[in-house]
Amino acid sequence: MCIRDSTVTVPSPTALREEQLARVPFFDGLTGEALQLIAEVTREESHGLGTRIFKYGDPGDRLYIILEGKVRISRDVAGMGEEALAVLGPGEIFGEMALLDESTRSADALAHERCRLLVISKDDFDDLLFLHKDLAYEVLWSSVRMLTSRLRETNDKLTFLSTTGKF
Repeated sequence: MCIRDSTVTVPSPTALREEQLARVPFFDGLTGEALQLIAEVTREESHGLGTRIFKYGDPGDRLYIILEGKVRISRDVAGMGEEALAVLGPGEIFGEMALLDESTRSADALAHERCRLLVISKDDFDDLLFLHKDLAYEVLWSSVRMLTSRLRETNDKLTFLSTTGKF
């Protein structure tokens, strides 16, 4: 009988999360060291279809990164019901606004389909940026680029609504 030693290398949770973060456009251009620092403060959550991740007015205490599935960002409009603002998919980030300006949540976030998320708490995010100024610079510029892009999309939607009389 012959027994072979077969060693299977399993990546550490931090290494796996680094790989996941490297595929997120928000983190484009970050060094491996920066991705490792971020990976060390993330944790994973799973949510079933229709699960409320957070609601309008909740404290903004976490940033979310979608690994799998979709998340719907929406607001309830009096007399009309839910108005979907965006449906986000893998690689996209949400919940960042409340972390940056320390306000409450400006919308609801619901699992549009079953999803897996990476989560970074506000305290861990703040500590990370305070201790690593170069990382803070890169992350904040990524935030500015993402928020600028979202603002341009909103402007385009408002222009469309006002010119079509649906506003």
